[in-house]
Amino acid sequence: MTDGRASPFAATPQPPYYIVSFSSIRNEGDHGYGAMGEKMETLAKAQDGCFGLESARRADGFGITISFWRDEESILAWKNVVSHMAAQQLGRERWYEQYQVRVARVERAYGFHASEGDSLAQHVD
Repeated sequence: MTDGRASPFAATPQPPYYIVSFSSIRNEGDHGYGAMGEKMETLAKAQDGCFGLESARRADGFGITISFWRDEESILAWKNVVSHMAAQQLGRERWYEQYQVRVARVERAYGFHASEGDSLAQHVD
């Protein structure tokens, strides 16, 4: 971004790489969710093989967090971090009505930034 703010987009390499998509429906109330979410984001970004995260949540409680990874081994290592496993358990007990996890390999990636024309478009076929 050119206005000095950090980009909300994860800085990813040229494909291939992997994504983990975590879609969820939250229960009402925070119950420590916000603090744990910040802790898990910081911890995930510090993991070897993590390129970053992108996240959004609607007012009705539905949200999606996508994390970007170098390879499946990095994803598995993150899944087995003790603090992450504890957060997963709390999620099932307190925070989520429902969630879905999907893992995929990114084969192509491209984008556009209006203030920079097509200069940021990356097309990999």
